Amino acid sequence: MNLPTPSGMDRRHFMRHLATAAATVPTLEFISHVKANAAEVRKKQKACILMWLGGGAPTIDIWDLKPGSKNGGEFNPISTKGDLQISEHMPKTAMQMDNLSVVRSMSTREADHTRGRYYMHTAYVPNPTVVHPVFGSVVSYELGSARSELEIPSFISIGGAAGSPGFLGMAHAPFTVDSNGRIRNANMDSMDQQRLKNRLAMLDVVENNFINSNRGDSPLAHRQVYEKAVNLMTSSQMDAFKVEQESSETQASYGTSQFGRGLLMARRLVEVGVPFIEVNMGGWDLHNNVFQTLRDQRLPQLDQGISALAADLKQRGMADDVVLVCMGEFGRTPRINQNVGRDHFAAAWSVMVGGGGLNGGVAVGETDADGVRVVGKSYQPGDIWATVAHALGIPLDTVHTSKRGRPMRIANGGQPIQDLIG
Repeated sequence: MNLPTPSGMDRRHFMRHLATAAATVPTLEFISHVKANAAEVRKKQKACILMWLGGGAPTIDIWDLKPGSKNGGEFNPISTKGDLQISEHMPKTAMQMDNLSVVRSMSTREADHTRGRYYMHTAYVPNPTVVHPVFGSVVSYELGSARSELEIPSFISIGGAAGSPGFLGMAHAPFTVDSNGRIRNANMDSMDQQRLKNRLAMLDVVENNFINSNRGDSPLAHRQVYEKAVNLMTSSQMDAFKVEQESSETQASYGTSQFGRGLLMARRLVEVGVPFIEVNMGGWDLHNNVFQTLRDQRLPQLDQGISALAADLKQRGMADDVVLVCMGEFGRTPRINQNVGRDHFAAAWSVMVGGGGLNGGVAVGETDADGVRVVGKSYQPGDIWATVAHALGIPLDTVHTSKRGRPMRIANGGQPIQDLIG
């Protein structure tokens, strides 16, 4: 069975995506109205930022520590501003946990990277008869399409491709950029305005010849697509990708890592109305030397990034409008292997969820003393995404239809986690 790979847009898809989004560019009068009310509009625009920990992070060492257990490892828990403890190597995040929560009773079925990634992104297990849309595409479809003031794509993936839009179509595919805001196969930084002008003039000559040669509607449609694409590429909203426009103090708070810069870019994208942004952070497939790698490399970056984003959103009055989710494909084995690492483990692990008006400072569910199994109720990816949908105001009875006419319930029929929404 071949699973869809999480590839980003190529140049052709980039232009198609731009053209589709450009079709929603509003009139000048409406733009003026939106700008006049920009602050209020931004406050009301719900969004989700997914922090994707590629490789499957050892959540037992981050969110659900087991001091005194043979599986507990080298780290100790510390208290937070919420009603839960987390790793001692997440001290900055601990100070933001009054607005963040941890679901400690995730129990999923896929401990393979590709299948786990698909399951966590879509809420569906892989099926050879249909490609399910990742949840970012669902949000783009449900919310992005209605935001007529948004001139850039409504699903942005930073630092890596996020997956497929499936049957929702390329208009809702992740628009992939790196942490410097560069778009794959379309480097806007090197765009020379005079050179662009010359190229467009040449294109105009070619298109005029085709249009005047009575070849049907296609040549005119081609011209319209490129006109819209150029308009979009020169939109002022593209400045949201330029984190260097932030103050040096703000940039320093997020740090210089790709993950930190990606989260700062995500906050800027939310401010212009993008409803779903995924920020990728790899390097979590820790079969070897797990504790040193976490302590010296992974957790300092994760701690700085999450804490800076949570604090920034709170300071700007956006914390209740932006849902934060931090997760990977699965957790890792409670048992420490012979290489001082942890292997793949999907039976009992954790996901961090916060903001968006959800309850903060809460530990939802629990695992046993050794972290081997969930005690009591467990949760699946659909429950996480149903909780996000609830926070974003997307009706949970929404049903999408695949190309073959198969009805698909949003979040695979998952239910919002009551401890987070009650």
